[in-house]
Amino acid sequence: MKIAILGTRGVPNHYGGFEQFAEFFSVYLAEKGHDVYVYNSHNHPYQEKTFKGVNILHQNDPEHKMGTFGQFIYDYNCILDSRKKNFDIILQLGYTSNSVWYFLLPKKSIIITNMDGMEWKRTKYSTKTQKMLMYAEKLAVKSSDFLVSDSIGIQNYIQEKYQKNSAYIAYGATVFENPDEEILKIYNVEKYNFNMILARLEPENSIEMILDGVVLSKNETPMLIIGDHKKKFGEYLKEKFKNYPNIKFIGALYNLEHLNNLRCFSNLYFHGHTVGGTNPSLLEAMASQAMILAHNNEFNKGILKENAYYFSNEEEVKDLILRTKKIDNLQLIQNNLEAINKEFNWDKINGEYLQLFEECFSRSEKRK
Repeated sequence: MKIAILGTRGVPNHYGGFEQFAEFFSVYLAEKGHDVYVYNSHNHPYQEKTFKGVNILHQNDPEHKMGTFGQFIYDYNCILDSRKKNFDIILQLGYTSNSVWYFLLPKKSIIITNMDGMEWKRTKYSTKTQKMLMYAEKLAVKSSDFLVSDSIGIQNYIQEKYQKNSAYIAYGATVFENPDEEILKIYNVEKYNFNMILARLEPENSIEMILDGVVLSKNETPMLIIGDHKKKFGEYLKEKFKNYPNIKFIGALYNLEHLNNLRCFSNLYFHGHTVGGTNPSLLEAMASQAMILAHNNEFNKGILKENAYYFSNEEEVKDLILRTKKIDNLQLIQNNLEAINKEFNWDKINGEYLQLFEECFSRSEKRK
């Protein structure tokens, strides 16, 4: 099959979850003998025309000049180019900025869209933007031939709201091996004697709730907050908790070796995400043998099941801090590690996507 992947900044990954998946999956497809193309931003650090057997198509991306609106122009350029290529399948990762151009998608290509999370629920967006994102979601559902949900919660939501089936295929992760305790010295923390949060500093990630719980607990164990704190909500959090020296805002951190070691050697790892499907950082925490305390919602519970402790408010956070230690919960950690090996490993995820592609290719009226 001749396959294109749209909706990311490109490969190899220099940005986030969809880019990581696009890298792993595109290389996997190329190794299986398919003709694979990934659209890259023109200013992506990787400027070659191929990557491990994958064809790279650079398109103009004005986001660095125009901000968020530039994403719409970039997706427009990618979709226009795809009309010239006669792809059998186009995989769209997300719908936020590409669904408005649905009428330009090539008519003979099979359009498969990964629906990502419920972007319109993010509180960082204005009411107007949230309504626009709901409309974009509707357009993506309407214009796609097949849909993918990366969590059971998203699959149920699409079925209930739009009466449309979607294939459930989760995200993947790689088990972290060879931990290095020396890395902890960089962050001035000790093995199993610090807690942490890794997230974008946005209201829907429950960071304020978690930190309120830390304060209520009066526990002085260092709490590392890893994420860009230079935007409005991050500045608000820093000001609110400035008098608590154990609460340490580290800033954004993209060094995967450092992140994996911090997760591995932390006592408690808080995952407060409330919006969306399978969150990549949650799977990475499982793969790093973190002791996870997660916000109580169907998305997190669908992944962690009984192998985590859950919270819904700051009082519950306080109680968990006071009574939970990693050393006492090694079985939960081992269960999560086994889940990564059995359910969320990249070979399995890539194989499920390829099987879906083959089924869609054989079933689609566009091929007849």
